[in-house]
Amino acid sequence: MNVFEQLGIPTIINAKGTSTRVSGGILPAEVAEAMRQATQACVDMPTLQGRASEIIAEVTGAEAGIVTAGAAAGLMLGTAACIAGLDPSLMNRLPDTTGLKDEVVVVRSQRNLYDHAVRQAGARLVEVGLADRYAGAGLRDAEAWEVADAITERTACVLHVANPQSEPSLAEMVAVAHARGVPVIVDAAGQLPPAGNLRRFIAEGADLVAFSGGKAILGPQASGILCGRRDLVQSAALQMLDQDILFRQWNPPPALFDKRRLKGLPQHGIGRPCKVGKEQVVGLLVALRRFVAEDPAARHAAWLARLAEVQDALRSANQVQLTLVDAGGDTVPVLDARLDPGAGHDVLDLVIALQNSMPSVHVDPTALRAGIIRFNPMALQPGEGRVAGARLAALLGRSG
Repeated sequence: MNVFEQLGIPTIINAKGTSTRVSGGILPAEVAEAMRQATQACVDMPTLQGRASEIIAEVTGAEAGIVTAGAAAGLMLGTAACIAGLDPSLMNRLPDTTGLKDEVVVVRSQRNLYDHAVRQAGARLVEVGLADRYAGAGLRDAEAWEVADAITERTACVLHVANPQSEPSLAEMVAVAHARGVPVIVDAAGQLPPAGNLRRFIAEGADLVAFSGGKAILGPQASGILCGRRDLVQSAALQMLDQDILFRQWNPPPALFDKRRLKGLPQHGIGRPCKVGKEQVVGLLVALRRFVAEDPAARHAAWLARLAEVQDALRSANQVQLTLVDAGGDTVPVLDARLDPGAGHDVLDLVIALQNSMPSVHVDPTALRAGIIRFNPMALQPGEGRVAGARLAALLGRSG
């Protein structure tokens, strides 16, 4: 009996992906063991984050990095760092930003539910552009000159949400922001794989980048990475770590902190509720090294094998067309099950029926408006795809 059975909590078949709502993915055994070992000793947390900074910098090409309590925490801490810099008195004021640089410029088409984390730091979002291409009214989106015109003496930073469809490009955003001496934060929470993206955004000039640690990296679900300029990462760390120590007593690791630049320590900062434990830091670091060392082709082949199970179980299903969407390389393939016109089923009703089945099956709902039930393989375990496909086939009925 596993721990969830002991607690009376039913487990699910996760064909949705490494989403937080469905508890993320499956922790590799070596990551879980590293976390278990971390529970059996005590360390100085700034020293641990200092070592994390060295490893993250090595992997990403950034000057520094810290382990955060997820990518959203990284966005909040990064914004706080851009507002307060290395001034502990300003750190102590947040989220009160009266008289401070507290505006964050963001392209309107890149707004999303997660940018609430930016506003948590006390920032005000300044939207730029009209996304005619999404409204169907035209071709245009925001342009770099509009971002440049929105930057004022109140601008703390520019926020760029990384996505292949994002406009303007990160390079354009960096060029106009840096011309005005303003840093750029990149929300890259779900931009892994490919593993090359760990370096890409820093290489393109981003000052801070936030990644999720609990998605493709397969670290602890409530973990993330914030990497970039050392001064900004240091500020973020100061606003997250426990500061219940005298300044003279504080002996931080130089890989992350430059004590000479500080007049003193801030109080427990705005990021204190976002603390990460030693177990999460260790787990993330082990998972990160594992992720970059893994053969992308092997990772991709394993995902295709999970989808093949779903596909085989659905081959005889009535009134459904199956499409494997696979860009190849270091990308995540998905299997789309599109209902035939007049199939007589409501797609959302089918998704709910899958969730209510035993075992409960959760699928990716992002294409429901197109009549598609999508299967993501990232959190599927061997054999689960066959069960998920068979359950949907039963709901649809068999052809012939």
